[in-house]
Amino acid sequence: MVPQSATTQRAAALQQAVRSIIRGKDDVIRLALISILARGHLLIEGVPGVGKTTLAHALARAIDCQFQRIQFTSDMLPSDVLGISMYSAMEQKFEFKRGPIFTNVLLADEINRTTPKTQSALLEAMNEGQVTMDSRSYTLPQPFLVIATQNPVEHHGTYPLPESQMDRFLLRAGMGYPEAGSEREILRSEAGMARLDRLQPVLSGADVTAMQEEVTRIRVDEALLDYTLEIVRRTRDSEYLSLGVSPRGALMLYRAAQASAFLDGRSFATPEDFKGLVVPVFAHRVVVNARYSSTLKKSEQAEQILRDIAESVPVPV
Repeated sequence: MVPQSATTQRAAALQQAVRSIIRGKDDVIRLALISILARGHLLIEGVPGVGKTTLAHALARAIDCQFQRIQFTSDMLPSDVLGISMYSAMEQKFEFKRGPIFTNVLLADEINRTTPKTQSALLEAMNEGQVTMDSRSYTLPQPFLVIATQNPVEHHGTYPLPESQMDRFLLRAGMGYPEAGSEREILRSEAGMARLDRLQPVLSGADVTAMQEEVTRIRVDEALLDYTLEIVRRTRDSEYLSLGVSPRGALMLYRAAQASAFLDGRSFATPEDFKGLVVPVFAHRVVVNARYSSTLKKSEQAEQILRDIAESVPVPV
């Protein structure tokens, strides 16, 4: 462990601030911070009422940034997300009225309850950091983070996200029920939204941008690149996967591993930074075929296959 810089100290303060609101979910909080530090987006799966919305609120408040929430429904249109051009009689021209996507932290709540047409409205914004309307591009505020929540696919009335949309998320995390000790602490303490009102910002949007820049300077040894590419190759060659990891997926793991090292106060990445993120970065990017026989839920099958692949690749020393 190297001495922490001022930016890594601020990252630690951010992590502690969010922990004060979200109890017993340190792994999900860490993945959320990795997403924002790596300039990525986070997909959280879980049943209602486990703190997904509160997590997004806490992040936005702790970094003193704008926050918007979109509750997705089956009748929503892309314009409800992006905005719409309206004619101004006074100006005698069309004016673009910006939608809720023009914010720093966007909570896309129950994203798989809206139609694929509306889901796809997020693609350009998540990938390019801009929105194009009427042949004109509008830049989104920075930093920009989408935290999307998704109900389990077993629930009725859902539209599974297509692979092109899933690939835009840096990480996917599961936010299940809290452990007994954490749930008791939640019951004894104030409700999460009440504690949010007293949460003070620990850094600014400019601080987040500075940390994102520092993350890109985390050193990654050539042996770790070979290690990553071997894992990726084995996902493509696996008899149990009909779709392996894309080059974009490999790049996402690289960026996430840099952010993980940064959070730990290191100026260099280690094999554990990569290996520990294989499942959250890759599981939503691969497709399991019928050859894989398992009693696991469909959403857990890809995770197990990836764990097996990661264990089979020798770790560089």
